[in-house]
Amino acid sequence: MKLNKKFAVIIALAATATVTAAATFKEAEPMHYTNLNLKVLPKNISSKELQGLMVDDFQDALGVNCSFCHANNKNGHGLDFASDAKPEKEITRAMMRMTIGINKKYMHVKHPKIGSSVMVINCNTCHKGQAFPDGTE
Repeated sequence: MKLNKKFAVIIALAATATVTAAATFKEAEPMHYTNLNLKVLPKNISSKELQGLMVDDFQDALGVNCSFCHANNKNGHGLDFASDAKPEKEITRAMMRMTIGINKKYMHVKHPKIGSSVMVINCNTCHKGQAFPDGTE
């Protein structure tokens, strides 16, 4: 009977810990972007889709972080996502247009969308985790 009481106490403590953890857990808020200056991506892209595209596709495929394409804010805190100050941002737009074009013309993807799984050719096809596909900087 002692074993059953110990087991019941352990279960009760575990349940209390689980309920407490669940009550204090707050799902991470997705970043909300304003004034994005989107020229290739759809203007109505959700924050979640944009974040996934930037992190899962661009950062992983090129092995870079946000500041590779995005300029710093003038106040020195954070990044100015709307700014076109860095040439890498326009290069990225040209690469997105090129990728869409290749998928349409040669891969016969009817409605290629950057970040979509239907894209046969994507950033990683050439970059393979490097900022510069040929390995030079």
